[in-house]
Amino acid sequence: MAILIFLYGTIIGSFLNVCIYRTPRGESVVFPRSHCPKCSTPLKWYDLIPVFSFITGRGKCRYCREAISLQYPVIEILNGILYLIIYLKFGFTIEFFFYSIIFSVLIVITFIDLEHMIIPDILIVLIISFTILHKFASYILYNKSPELLNSIGGLIFSSILFIMIILVSKGGMGTGDVTLIGSLGFILGIKNIFLTIFLSFILGAIISIILLITKIKNKKDPIPFAPFIILAFFIVLFWGDNILFWYTNKFFS
Repeated sequence: MAILIFLYGTIIGSFLNVCIYRTPRGESVVFPRSHCPKCSTPLKWYDLIPVFSFITGRGKCRYCREAISLQYPVIEILNGILYLIIYLKFGFTIEFFFYSIIFSVLIVITFIDLEHMIIPDILIVLIISFTILHKFASYILYNKSPELLNSIGGLIFSSILFIMIILVSKGGMGTGDVTLIGSLGFILGIKNIFLTIFLSFILGAIISIILLITKIKNKKDPIPFAPFIILAFFIVLFWGDNILFWYTNKFFS
């Protein structure tokens, strides 16, 4: 089953590559069919087999022989690994499908932000919409409380905090980061979204320092913050309770 989940993730990852390329350009992710971005030749089914097509084609378009970005197989493998991790934690449940969708959207956000320094609003709408559907589906199927007040509180307080940061830093952070942290706050609730924010700044500081020391970036280069938020969200979702338990026992026992 685990192998099937991983393969399923790589197939979805192939579609995510289309979303990453087309969404910031305002293009449909459905039409026209997949084609080479260099020569515009429509791709056959055997050109779209995740990872395998890249390897057999030696990283080049089968038709024009232009190099294909390594990003394509990386995203396919990354999405497959994430689906496998989610499956191992939640099993084949409604939570698996929900978080699979959420992390796929977050992968798209990460790579769009890295390249274009924007977070399309449609992706935030998708996160919030699927979160609402998940909460009510959980209530109907498992009689699990949707905890809407906690979710709305997470959305509002995290958004307000980031708006304050924007005002204080005079634009040092984008409005897309506000909508992203708000949507994740809607998923996690108040307690865990503040842990996510704290970890995102820690991760951002550490990685930014490494980028500056290695001269990959200089002080004037903008560094997108969304990837740090998303990485922190991943950590909190899987290990947040352990982190909070350790912290409270370490400092308040």
